[in-house]
Amino acid sequence: MRKDRLDGTGLAALLGITLLLAANQIIIKDANRGLQPVFFAGARSVLATGFVWLWLRHRGLTGRVRRADLVPGLWIGAIFAVEFMALFLALDLTAVSRASIIFYSMPVWMGLLAHFGLPGERLTPVRAVGLAMAFAGTAWAILSRSPGGHGNIWGDLCALVGAWGWAGTAFLARKTRLREAGPEAQLFWMVAVSGPIMLLLAPAFGPLLRDIQPHHWVWLVLQALVVVTGGFISWLWLLSVYPTATVASFSFLTPLFAMALGVLIYGETLTLPLLGAAVLVAGGIVLINRRR
Repeated sequence: MRKDRLDGTGLAALLGITLLLAANQIIIKDANRGLQPVFFAGARSVLATGFVWLWLRHRGLTGRVRRADLVPGLWIGAIFAVEFMALFLALDLTAVSRASIIFYSMPVWMGLLAHFGLPGERLTPVRAVGLAMAFAGTAWAILSRSPGGHGNIWGDLCALVGAWGWAGTAFLARKTRLREAGPEAQLFWMVAVSGPIMLLLAPAFGPLLRDIQPHHWVWLVLQALVVVTGGFISWLWLLSVYPTATVASFSFLTPLFAMALGVLIYGETLTLPLLGAAVLVAGGIVLINRRR
C-alpha cells in the first residue's frame, strides 16, 4: 500500500539500510586486507548474480531479463563494473570517511545528467543550490588533507570515479529501454555483466589473495547476499511504499554514519574541513531530492 508520509516502520527500515550501507564500506576496507579489491568486487558480483536470479524466479520476474535489452544491459553492467572497481580501490587507498563523502556526491553528477538528458528533470533553483553545495563539499573533501596518513589523493579520485559510475548506471536505468524491465532486472544486468569484467581485469591489479583469513570469505558472501541483493531489494520496497523524495533524501545519513564508523573502528581523524565537506554534501543531497 502506497503511503504519503513516513511512518515508524519506514523510518526504522530507512535507518537500518543507511547504517547497512555505511557498515558496508567498513566491511570492504577490512576484506581488502585479504582479497585484492578488484577481485573482491568481481567475485561479489558473480555471487550476487545467482542470488538476484533466485529472487527473480521467486517473484516470477525472470521474463523481464530480455534478449532485446542486451545492448543497454551490457552498457549498464560495464559502467557498474567501473563504479565498483573504483569504490573498492578507493577504500583500499584512502580513509572510509573521505571515500564515503566523495562517493555520495553522486546526486551532483546525476542531477547534471538528468538536467540535460531526461525530460522533466531540469534543475529548479532549490535543486541547483543543493547541487552547488554538494559539489563544493566534494571539492573540499578532495582538497583537504587528513593527518595520520589516512588520506590518499588517488583513493579520493577513485571515489570520485565511483560516484560518476553510480550516476551513469542510474542515468542509463532511466534513459534506455531498461526502464521498462524494472529495477530487479536492471540489477541482474549490472551484476551479471560486471562480474566477468572485473574478474578478467583483476590480475592487472596484483595478486588476487593477500593476507586471507576465514572471515574475509564470510564478508564476500554477506556482501553478495545481504548488501547487493537484500539491501537493493529493500530499498526498492521503500521506494514503492513511501514518497520517493523522502526515501532518497535519507541517503545523506550514509556518509555521516560511515564517518562515525571510520573513527570508531579505524581510528580515522575527523578534521573541521572534512566535517564541513560532509555537511555540505549531506545538505546538498537533501535539496537535490526536493521536487518542489
